[in-house]
Amino acid sequence: MLDHLITHDDNLRMVPTDRNELTAAVGHLQEELRALPEGSDTARARVLTRWIGIAQLCLGHHDEARTSLRQSLELAVIIGNSRAVVATGLNLGDAHRYAGDVRGADALYRSALSTARYHHPELMDFALQHTGKHLMECGDPAGARAHLQEALRLRIAKGDAELVKSTQAALERVELLISQAGASATGHAVPGQWSRQWTAWLQSRITTRTPSRWAQDFPTVRYAVAGLTAHQRVHPCHLRDQSFPSALLTAMAEEAEKAVAADGYLHNGKWNAATLDAVSLFVGQVDLANVVSRSSGLAVEPPHTAVYIAYAEGQRLDFHLDEFGFGEANLILCLKHERPTELPRASTTVFLTADSYLECDLAAGDCVVFDGALTPHGRTPLSAGESVTLVCFGFRAREQASRTVTHLPPVPS
Repeated sequence: MLDHLITHDDNLRMVPTDRNELTAAVGHLQEELRALPEGSDTARARVLTRWIGIAQLCLGHHDEARTSLRQSLELAVIIGNSRAVVATGLNLGDAHRYAGDVRGADALYRSALSTARYHHPELMDFALQHTGKHLMECGDPAGARAHLQEALRLRIAKGDAELVKSTQAALERVELLISQAGASATGHAVPGQWSRQWTAWLQSRITTRTPSRWAQDFPTVRYAVAGLTAHQRVHPCHLRDQSFPSALLTAMAEEAEKAVAADGYLHNGKWNAATLDAVSLFVGQVDLANVVSRSSGLAVEPPHTAVYIAYAEGQRLDFHLDEFGFGEANLILCLKHERPTELPRASTTVFLTADSYLECDLAAGDCVVFDGALTPHGRTPLSAGESVTLVCFGFRAREQASRTVTHLPPVPS
């Protein structure tokens, strides 16, 4: 419908061939959508909202794109068009990815891959292509290459020269990133690789099963963490009594439970799920940027991403660093923490600091603010009968200069 007005830039992201013409085309589609009698033509409304969302994405209007594409996805589900569910889910994943919502994009790509694999194998090459680009931007070029190579195999079998060309271009980009990553030994680190290497090093030496031992028994870890956390923009801070509206907390807790049950995916030993309307309502009514800024002293923009996190009995999260794309500040808000009354020790969110470790026993309504990219953090194991539901928000600093790993401590050998 609008293919002739869309191309790809050097980063393989969709952009307009003619911005004014695409903007005008969006206006026409919106007029047609408004003219449809409510409920009269759901299939046409699905198509229109999808293309409006894709166009808004190309124009850089990420919030509008997500709104339209989410509406199109809901309509696809309502009418039972599972092929459209896959295609629109990939578009919505792109909208989250372009906006910097790495975790939200990841959930959508995983869901689309799963649906395509079991119900629409003819769409697997598209799901692999979109997921490969996502992994490439996340700093996982090896994973991206594997997905794109499989996409290329399928597209060669299809015999579609344009699709083959698109995947070959993506693979060339990935190979370039892999060659650049090899330069990290000389100090030119790739952010995603740097974060994962630090995480691997930490997890090879310490576990959240026994966090209290680290300061006494692991001087090498203690020294390395001190050098790392010296660059923190936000120090861990447990915030209580924030007076968040209880109705909104309850709504998010209920939404999280449904989201995890329907589309949750295992990630680092716990369940993740994309956030939905309840979180959007909460962010619209609560000035979370002010909460972070007041507690940390770092001026931040409103949250650009969020993800639901759920832990069940026996689950834990080992010490790790978040990807740089999540932002300079994180806020984890506890929505629900169920524990038996006789439980002697509850699961806690834990942080490694310059001289010790910090445990935060988060109750519903409590939150903790920290710099996830430079603060090793995790969660201790949950005991029998215990469960935890959280929502994590990512914030970027208001200052324009983006943070890089160039002057940060290298991963210990």
